[in-house]
Amino acid sequence: MKPRFLKVMITSAVLGFGATGAMAAECVAPANPGGGWDFTCRQIGKIMFDIGAVDKPVQVTNMAGGGGGLAFNHVVAERNEDADLIVAASTATSTRLAQNAYAGMTADQVRFVGAIGIDPGVIVVAADSPHKNLADLLNAVVADPKSVTFAGGSAVGGFDHMKPLMLLQRAGLTDITKVKYIGLDGGGDAITQTIGGFTQAMTGDMSEIVGFLKAGDIRVLAVLTDERVAGFEDIPTAVEQGFDVVAGNWRGLYIPRGVSDETFDMWAGRLQKVADSDEWKEAMAANGLAPFTKVGDEFQGYIDNLIVEIRQMSKDIGVIQ
Repeated sequence: MKPRFLKVMITSAVLGFGATGAMAAECVAPANPGGGWDFTCRQIGKIMFDIGAVDKPVQVTNMAGGGGGLAFNHVVAERNEDADLIVAASTATSTRLAQNAYAGMTADQVRFVGAIGIDPGVIVVAADSPHKNLADLLNAVVADPKSVTFAGGSAVGGFDHMKPLMLLQRAGLTDITKVKYIGLDGGGDAITQTIGGFTQAMTGDMSEIVGFLKAGDIRVLAVLTDERVAGFEDIPTAVEQGFDVVAGNWRGLYIPRGVSDETFDMWAGRLQKVADSDEWKEAMAANGLAPFTKVGDEFQGYIDNLIVEIRQMSKDIGVIQ
């Protein structure tokens, strides 16, 4: 078996009880603990074990770097035939691939096995921010783009970066290249920067901010959905505030390209079992996720189309040529 770890800072944790055996499944979260990819690995992995979809606890490995590029390269170069490996993915993953941000690597070098929830986009400020609503924040940027720095869990040009750019276009900003954005390794790092006052706003996903919201550390200015999210009905949508942007982040998995069709179908089946479980429904409700279930070949086809759409959208907003 090829080496399982690169010489990078990696944090691992075991989900469930007891030690894992040599053949226990591993879920790589391509970011530091606390963000959306970390949430995907830990929640899906835990539920897989709890409902008996796997017979050993799933090990989670955090492998931050390059907006997911380090983990993607690791899978392609080192783990291409590893049937026990799953990797957390999201709209951010497809965005980076659409923009050729993984150093020439392409989506067809892995197999996208499924997504079982969609994480609504959010725009967040610290609880003591002077910006009381979305218009306050966007108008401040339009008036002086240097006055606001956004932090996000994706790299520059990634999906977190796109969210405020789309909003600001609708607010009347004509030169989106002036928008200040810092890409960090995961939403947990991004929201910490905003709470600490190092950035003025955070662009991310609902699952990344629930704990901070409950603690009273932040104010959510908008959720980027058509309608308010169940369980978080006090958070207004951007649409109802006059900014027609809907941006959801699906939560799912990819696996190495070199595994068999039987392995692909096995992981698709396991993911479907999680999607059908009461445990996952509870996890979605607790973390602000909306239902979104596509597994197996249906999801792979969805990804192929999504990458085409994101590439065009990236051109439309000037992120790529």
